[in-house]
Amino acid sequence: MFDVLLCIHEKHDEWLVLLAAVICIVSTMSAVLLLRHARHFAGKAAAKWVGGAAVAIGFGIWATHFVAMLGYDPGVVAGYHMPATLLSLVIAIAMTAMSFFVCLAYPQARGLAAASVLGGGGVAAMHYLGMSALELPADITWRSGYVALSLVFAVVPMYPALAFAVGGRSVRSGVAAGLLMTLAIVLLHFTAMTAVVLIPAPLDERTAMLLSPNSMAMAIAAGSIGLLTVCIAVLSVARTARIAVHASQRDLAILVKGVTDCAIYMLDRDGKVANWNPGAQRLKGYTAREAIGLPLAQFYSLEDRHAGLPEKAVSIAMEQGKFSGEGWRMRRDGSRFWAHVTIERISDDAGNHIGFAKITRDMSRFKEDQDRLQEMTAHLDAALGNMHQGLCLFDADERLVVVNARFLEIWGLDKAACTPGMTLDEVAHVALASRTGAAVPQERVDDLRLTLRQALDDHSFPPVVSEFGDSLVVSMISRPAADGGWVTTFEDVTERRRSEEKIAHMAMHDGLTGLPNRSSFNQWVDAELEQARHFGHNLAAVVIDLDRFKEINDTRGHGAGDAALQLLSRRLIDILDDGEIAARVGGDEFSAAKRFRDQAELAGFLDRIESCFATPVGSEDNRFHLGASIGVSVFPNDGSLREQILNNADMAMYRAKASLGERIAFYEPEMDETARARRQLSNDLRHALSRNELTLLYQPQHDLRTGELSGYEALLRWQHPKRGAIAPDYFIPLAEETGEILAIGEWVLRQACLEARTWPGDLKVAVNLSAVQLMQTELVEMVKAVLIESGLSPMRLELEITETAIISDKLRALHLLRQIKALGVSIAMDDFGTGYSSLDTLHSFPFDKIKIDKSFLLKSQQSPEARAIIKAVLALGQSLSVPVLAEGVETEFQLGLLQEQGCDQAQGYYFGRPAVAPSIATDADETRRAQP
Repeated sequence: MFDVLLCIHEKHDEWLVLLAAVICIVSTMSAVLLLRHARHFAGKAAAKWVGGAAVAIGFGIWATHFVAMLGYDPGVVAGYHMPATLLSLVIAIAMTAMSFFVCLAYPQARGLAAASVLGGGGVAAMHYLGMSALELPADITWRSGYVALSLVFAVVPMYPALAFAVGGRSVRSGVAAGLLMTLAIVLLHFTAMTAVVLIPAPLDERTAMLLSPNSMAMAIAAGSIGLLTVCIAVLSVARTARIAVHASQRDLAILVKGVTDCAIYMLDRDGKVANWNPGAQRLKGYTAREAIGLPLAQFYSLEDRHAGLPEKAVSIAMEQGKFSGEGWRMRRDGSRFWAHVTIERISDDAGNHIGFAKITRDMSRFKEDQDRLQEMTAHLDAALGNMHQGLCLFDADERLVVVNARFLEIWGLDKAACTPGMTLDEVAHVALASRTGAAVPQERVDDLRLTLRQALDDHSFPPVVSEFGDSLVVSMISRPAADGGWVTTFEDVTERRRSEEKIAHMAMHDGLTGLPNRSSFNQWVDAELEQARHFGHNLAAVVIDLDRFKEINDTRGHGAGDAALQLLSRRLIDILDDGEIAARVGGDEFSAAKRFRDQAELAGFLDRIESCFATPVGSEDNRFHLGASIGVSVFPNDGSLREQILNNADMAMYRAKASLGERIAFYEPEMDETARARRQLSNDLRHALSRNELTLLYQPQHDLRTGELSGYEALLRWQHPKRGAIAPDYFIPLAEETGEILAIGEWVLRQACLEARTWPGDLKVAVNLSAVQLMQTELVEMVKAVLIESGLSPMRLELEITETAIISDKLRALHLLRQIKALGVSIAMDDFGTGYSSLDTLHSFPFDKIKIDKSFLLKSQQSPEARAIIKAVLALGQSLSVPVLAEGVETEFQLGLLQEQGCDQAQGYYFGRPAVAPSIATDADETRRAQP
């Protein structure tokens, strides 16, 4: 830096240096003023102002350089080449012009940086090109460090100078911009001159085009006078324009400030507030000082800002000349108001865009009224549009005023087919023709008008129901209005009518088969009984119960069972004739009835019923036969009341079911005695436990390999006080039907466990479980409680279950058995081989023992087939490692057969008959031995 100061002091004339600085300041200040005027214009107008600024500063840079060069004393004679000197002036003007264009177009940081490089580069290019025009009797060399420093001095101050010139608005910022530009020019010049090193050398012979310092001084003086003249002229024009603009703004301000019920203000080209009227201050709460310079987005809600609505509004105003719209606007205190906004593009006389005029009106009250009206209208439209009924409002002249969408939907009309203003007759013709598909006679419309008048005159007049085939049933209600008109509502009750019919049908028919149900059948029978009593004919009641239908559901699935019921129902419907009925009264129970006079008619009816079971049902690969047991009773011989006849037919059906080879059974009086006796026995069985009529007998079981006793099977017996001993095969099914088996079964299990606890060694006790007990959810807890109460080890208890007991609900039964087995209790399959899916059941559950039914052993001596079955079961048990016990061993032959085939255990009369509990027998033996 010392070298630079030394260069200025030693090698320059201070007065000429001062003159150069003055010229530089005048040119930069002029350029800043012209550049600021260019901000308010666009296109060619802006280009003119930028060009003037570029000429001013470019010539000022050039003049500053060469005036300073005139004051530079290199110590030798110097001259200037004309072409290079003029070219340096052109480059200074061109590059500063580009710099100004860039900073105006891109006033952000990057644009200003680029403009600074262009401006500083223009100053540097002018200087070094001007130095190349200097002709001396010496060679010029450059010190690179000072050259680089001169470039930095040219560019760095130019950035804030351009920022103040373009972005600033005050005089202070303008002065700062001019001084910073002057500083950049002066620093570059003197730093670059400090970089000069002169080496004496012969003068170039080309001196014809050289300008002497005096000529150069005259040229600079002329140029400076021209520059001063141009600047004065340009500034005069600018002042005139500014005065005109100020006058226009003053007039506009007077107008704008006089309006206080609207916000009227100007926006500059960037969409920022340029002025502010009292109406704007009153409406938005900002003072003029606070508002000027704010962006338009300041008055929008946060949501609208995120949606870019302010920018869109300005863009539309810019492109189309005007933007109008409504929306919420924000006040200074954060409250909002509904505003109507107009933004218009403003241009000067030359058509250059200078900003926007904005008018904002507070429409909040109008908006509230409008919203209330729209809300009421929307509620009315919603009510009319969502009514279940169609609606027509007619005035006193019988012209349509309002019609809703539901009315058009009911009658199948387009919106254009029924419009307000149509007469009643026109509406009636259009609506009825749409449904009937043909022209409607006037007589029908007249009838409708007559009915309408009756409804309007009499408020108690019932709704008018019109049917248009099965597709439409309409209920119409009319009520008068105060102005002489009336309202008619239309309700489509088609589905309601269908639902009522469907409900009525469902109430009297079976849902699966479509046959009459029990209620419908009873009503038919009651009606026919009245007819039979009156006319003296007979009435047969038939009860049909399908045989083993549960097996169909279990083995083939419920879908196959339902399909079989539906097919049977269709067959029954097909064979019915007049005076006959068939109904489904239960799951697999059907009833039928027939009115007849002679037995041949009844026989034919029963033959037709039997024919329904003659052919198999199901698909080709899943065919099976349906069997049925049929009971018949006849009025008046078998009863006079419906209940009697049906009960008697039911008893006859059970007779047919119990009889082999008999499908149809007629009621006989003795059936009543059997039923009565069965009912009495069921009643006695309920009290058998409390009366100590039930006892347990125990039949021994032996191990065939060792011949030793392995345990006992507990067998239930009932000693009736009047009838004596009753076989288990008779009273146990009766107990299952009445549910008494639950209490009896628990008693049997408890007594057997208490007895087994007194036995020596590992002797087991086997107890049978009923199918009904397997349906009891508390079975596992009951077994557990009995074991705890009796103190018997679970390992010594064996529960026997028949396959038929499992198959009724196989999954549930096997789940319960697994829980019991988890307690340590053994599970045995009783009567193995008599079921229809024994292998499947055996595969589904790991039984601890298999018991061969005694029926096979009883036939073993005479029947090779029975012996083969025994051998197969024993082989199966051995392959599965499951012990096999044979029941009913009575002879040596039977015992030898079992031992030969490797049977594990056996029981039967050969080993001992069922007897009293071993503990009781032991006590009796000891008592006898103790007697003398």
